[in-house]
Amino acid sequence: MQIKGTKALVTGANRGLGRAFAEALLARGATTVYATARRPDQIDIPGVVPLRLDITDQRSIDAAAAEVGDLDVLINNAGISTDAPLLGPSMENIRREFDTNFWGTLNVTRAFAPRLAGGAILNVISALSWYAFAPSSNGYAASKAAEWSLTNGIRLELAGQRTQVTALALAIADTDMMAGVDIPKLPPHEVVSLALDGLEAGRLEVVADRPTANVKASLSRDPALFYADIPAALFG
Repeated sequence: MQIKGTKALVTGANRGLGRAFAEALLARGATTVYATARRPDQIDIPGVVPLRLDITDQRSIDAAAAEVGDLDVLINNAGISTDAPLLGPSMENIRREFDTNFWGTLNVTRAFAPRLAGGAILNVISALSWYAFAPSSNGYAASKAAEWSLTNGIRLELAGQRTQVTALALAIADTDMMAGVDIPKLPPHEVVSLALDGLEAGRLEVVADRPTANVKASLSRDPALFYADIPAALFG
C-alpha cells in the first residue's frame, strides 16, 4: 500500500523508533498521524496529533479507538524490556513484558482491526523473537517470540478484509532500550525507512540488519551450532 494520503497511528511515539515512524509517515505524505504515548505531553513532533494511549489499559485503548475512528495504517511499536530472567525470584517483570509486548499489541490490534480493511499493520518484533541471548533478556525474548506468532496469526485472520500485516525484525537500533550496549547501532530513521519501504512494497517481513538476518537463517540449522558461539553467529 502507499502511505501518501493515509491516516496512521503509531504507538510509543514519544521517542526512539516510534518518534522516527511518526516523522517518516508525515514525510511520506500521510494526511494524519496520531502519535501516541502514555504521556502525550512528551510528544513534540510538528504536524502530528498527540494522543494518550496506554496499551496495557483497555479503557485507554477504547478511548483512543473512539477518538481516531477510521484508520489506514497501524504501527505497533510500543514495547518494554525489563532484563527479567525466566527463572528469577519474581515473575512481575515478565508479566509486564507480556502485558505490553504481547497483550498490549494484541488488544490495540483488536480495537483497530475492523477499521483497517484494505489498510496495513506493522508490528515491531525483534531478532530475539528467534533466539535467546542471556538470562537477563529471556522474558523479553519470550514475549517477542509470542508477538511474532501473533503477527503471523492476525495476518491470516485479516486476509479476508485485505489488511496487510508486516513484521519489522531488528537487533540493534540506537534507542533507549539499547543504550547500555556498546556496539555499532543503526539510527532509528534508517530502520524506519527500511520498514516503510517494505510496507509500501507489500512485504510480509522486513529484516533490518545483518545480525537479525543471521539469526533468521540459523533457524533451519542445528541450534547447537548457533549457540556454541553466539557472537560469531550474529556478526560473522
